[in-house]
Amino acid sequence: MEDIKYGTSTDEYASINSFDLTSNTKPETTLNKKSKLYIIFNFTFDILFSAVLLLTTFPIMILFAILIKIESKGPVFYSQVRLGKNNKQITIYKFRSMKVNAESEGPVWANVNDYRVTKIGKFMRKTRIDELPQLYNVLKRDMSIVGPRPEREFFVDEFMKTNQLYGYRTKVRPGLTGWAQVNGGYDIDPFEKLEKDIYYINNQSIILDLKIIMRTVFVVLSGNGAR
Repeated sequence: MEDIKYGTSTDEYASINSFDLTSNTKPETTLNKKSKLYIIFNFTFDILFSAVLLLTTFPIMILFAILIKIESKGPVFYSQVRLGKNNKQITIYKFRSMKVNAESEGPVWANVNDYRVTKIGKFMRKTRIDELPQLYNVLKRDMSIVGPRPEREFFVDEFMKTNQLYGYRTKVRPGLTGWAQVNGGYDIDPFEKLEKDIYYINNQSIILDLKIIMRTVFVVLSGNGAR
C-alpha cells in the first residue's frame, strides 16, 4: 500500500474540536452528552426510514439484481466484514459492482475509473444504488442511516499505523451516509475523512443528521464523489 498523506486540517474542525490530526492526542468527546431526544430520534428514524426506503426501492433493487446477472456471472450481492461500533465485526451487504474475484490478490482501495468495476456497477456506484442492501444492516442495528462509513479492519490497521485517531471512528454506530460522504466522499483522503467524521461524532444532533440526509440526496442525484 502506498503511504497515505494527511489531509489539511481546516480551521473549521480544528477550532471546534481543538485537536491536531497529525498527533495521536485523543480528541475531546461529547459522546456521553447526547440528549435523550436525539437517542430516541436516532433509533426511531433509523428503523422507520430504512423500512420505508426498503419497500419503496424494492422494485429498483429487483431490476438491478436482474441486470447484474445479465451482465456477468457471479452473485448479485456482495458481503464483506467491516468494523462496527466499538470495533465489533459486522457483515455488510452491497450489490456486486465489480468483477468476481476483484480482490484475488488482497484488499485494494478503489480508484477513479477502476478497471474492476462493471458497466452496471459504474452506474450503481455513481447513484449509490449498490449501497441499498445496507438498509438491512440498519434494520439489524449494525448500522445507522447517518454515521462514519464502516471500514475494513485491514485498512483501519494500516491507517492507525500513521494516526491512532483513526480508531476513534468506531465509537459510534457506522452509517449508510455521513458528513465525510457529503463533503468529498472518495475525492478526499482517509485523514480528511477522519477529520470530518470526528466533527460529526462530536456534534451529533437531529439538525446535523437531517442536513446530511438532504445533502446526500444532492450527492446521489449529481453522482459527486463516486468511484
